[in-house]
Amino acid sequence: MLTRPLSLGLLLSASVLLFAAAPSAVAAAQQTEQKEQKEEVRYRCVDWKTKHIHKADQADKIAKTLKDLKCEVKREEHDGHIDLKYRCPDWRKMTLKTHADAHKWENWLKQYGFETEHHH
Repeated sequence: MLTRPLSLGLLLSASVLLFAAAPSAVAAAQQTEQKEQKEEVRYRCVDWKTKHIHKADQADKIAKTLKDLKCEVKREEHDGHIDLKYRCPDWRKMTLKTHADAHKWENWLKQYGFETEHHH
């Protein structure tokens, strides 16, 4: 008779321990899943924008970045500076490894007049 309540008690204790551990296991699985998830930033710039740049190397770097983002880019030089004209009328997306990287790109794109959407 004593064995049965003891077994039931052990069973209940084990169940409580398993139940208590389950949220931690779920949280750990969610953290792993979040680490594996990538951050996505969508962007577009429907209308032509212009940046006035005075240094050729800086203009080259910005033009390359915009082209890498699949934007249309036009370069005009006059009056001692360079005009970079650009647009990207269709929605594009980039996938980044971290939330911080996604925010850096989102901020950069906004400074250049792009519409952005940031998805996790």
